[in-house]
Amino acid sequence: MEFSAKKIAALLNGKIEGDSNIVVSSVAKIEEGKPGDLSFLSNMLYEKYIYTSNSSIILVNKDFVPSQKISATLIRVENAYQAFATLLELYQQKIVTITGIEQQSFIDNSAIIGKNVYVGAFTYISKKTKIGNGSKIFPNVFIGENASIGENAVIGSGAKIYHNSIIGNNCVIHSNTVIGADGFGFIPQQGTNYKKVPQIGNVIIEDYVEIGSNTCIDRATLGSTIIKKGVKLDNLIQIGHNVEIGENTVIAAQTGVAGSSKIGSNCMIGGQCGIAGHLTIADDVKIAAQSGIGNNILQKGEIVQGSPAFLIKNYQKSYVMFKNLPELYQKYNQIEHELKLLKKLLQDQA
Repeated sequence: MEFSAKKIAALLNGKIEGDSNIVVSSVAKIEEGKPGDLSFLSNMLYEKYIYTSNSSIILVNKDFVPSQKISATLIRVENAYQAFATLLELYQQKIVTITGIEQQSFIDNSAIIGKNVYVGAFTYISKKTKIGNGSKIFPNVFIGENASIGENAVIGSGAKIYHNSIIGNNCVIHSNTVIGADGFGFIPQQGTNYKKVPQIGNVIIEDYVEIGSNTCIDRATLGSTIIKKGVKLDNLIQIGHNVEIGENTVIAAQTGVAGSSKIGSNCMIGGQCGIAGHLTIADDVKIAAQSGIGNNILQKGEIVQGSPAFLIKNYQKSYVMFKNLPELYQKYNQIEHELKLLKKLLQDQA
């Protein structure tokens, strides 16, 4: 698929500097660009590459001032990174147009399948399932009874969506993710045995949610585990039963959220964080990577770090001290040694 500079500028409301008729057919990082590629410059740490890049078209911020001659055609936009993301989205929409039901799939007669849906081979769609218009279910997916998937959703290969799960419109669930497996509920019994607590709730995923590969979202014990509109979850995340995640919150890989915790809207949670159960985290909170959250965070917009986590400014001050502990310990030993010598000298003079 080819795009001219003129067409790209029109899509992005950009201003062209160079050949308006030049055409690109692929995208590349600015340092790896070749003729026919589209690249972008947003982070000025990469500015040096714009002067040597062979890309045909490069998106730049409108206030960019070059210090050397640039051979590529430039398109100036408000935000080069956002503009590039917009183009990638348009490109993806053009290439992902597959529709139809492949023969090796199974669809129960009671399932309701919308228009322009794709169902890949070896996919199993159970009783009373609903799949909205334009959704794409790739091969080897399992969808349980009475599950509902909205319009224009994409379900990656190998994903498992358990019974009664509800997935909204324009969601993306990547390969091998599991939605609606049992929550981790067991009651200790005498001896070493545990009694399993039946998990009879479901999972609700609202519109425009994206969930990375190999993430697990457990069904509620009672009620629903809820992932609200616009949430973005990375790969390899564990969301426990009855958790609620507020709108537009983003969580990086290898984070675990224990059961019944409530996370606010617009939060940013770094990778490898652990959040204990039955906690409340306010809106706009930021949690640094590898932090452990064992208490409520009730102050909106708070930034925390550490395990157990506390205010990031205090953590950074504490970390400075921690890094200096070997030197401080050495000084302490030296002072202690000198005090012993001084004490002995005073005793000898007495």
